[in-house]
Amino acid sequence: MKTPYQKIKELIDSADAIVIGAGAGLSTAAGFSYSGLAFMKNFKYMHDKYGYTDMYSAGFHMFDSLEEYWGYWSKFVYLNRFTDSGLPLYKNLFSLIKNKNYFVITTNVDHQFQKTGFDKSRLFYTQGDYGLFQCSNHCHDLTYDNEEIIRKMVEQQINHKIPTELIPTCPVCGKPMSMNLRCDDYFAEDKGWHKAKERYTEFLYENRNKKVLYLELGVGFNTPVIIKYPFWRFVKENKNSTYVSINLNNDYVPEEIKNQSIITNDDIASALSKIEAE
Repeated sequence: MKTPYQKIKELIDSADAIVIGAGAGLSTAAGFSYSGLAFMKNFKYMHDKYGYTDMYSAGFHMFDSLEEYWGYWSKFVYLNRFTDSGLPLYKNLFSLIKNKNYFVITTNVDHQFQKTGFDKSRLFYTQGDYGLFQCSNHCHDLTYDNEEIIRKMVEQQINHKIPTELIPTCPVCGKPMSMNLRCDDYFAEDKGWHKAKERYTEFLYENRNKKVLYLELGVGFNTPVIIKYPFWRFVKENKNSTYVSINLNNDYVPEEIKNQSIITNDDIASALSKIEAE
């Protein structure tokens, strides 16, 4: 009798198209951590001064000044966007599907897919990018690459505050800039975002009746309308398709697609190693 990993490997090899849906659990399995040692090593002052224990929560702090706000966020972005060349788990995933007809939709904003070789034209980052600024007032939909200014902020900050002259402001309305992250109603969906959405929609349409593998990695129920619910619907509508979910904390699948599904509660890193070994 075939193991789930043998079946998944066969599906990868035989699929006409693979749609990867990636959530926070994938980056967590890859070693991407906002808490613990990573937090205390880089943001101990946020713990000592304000009581935070992880980078995510600390990012919502109401800072007393923009100098302190960008002191925190510049280091956060530098660490989580610009300091590595791609995590090994993402590289392992890429080696499994790089020669296949694939597309990736992800709610992650750490850019690990692009760092590890995935084709930029086959990626749809729905929730933004740490590497982009936008107007905090959303007066227009343009976004701006921030690596150069982020590095300056990190290099020049004193006592966790950046020099006032480095505070980024909107070139159109003059209001402060903010991160291009979908955390409120002001999120800017720029031309690049819309083009990626169009490419994703076209990919789904072109392969709608083919043998499609919908591979869901580390996707929970925080934002199920982006990946999980659509994947379930696509599989229900296409009897040639299969839904595969690898997630430590979720084993639910609708009754209507149970016969077209493979669900495993294994750690993603362990699961990919087993699939690769088949």
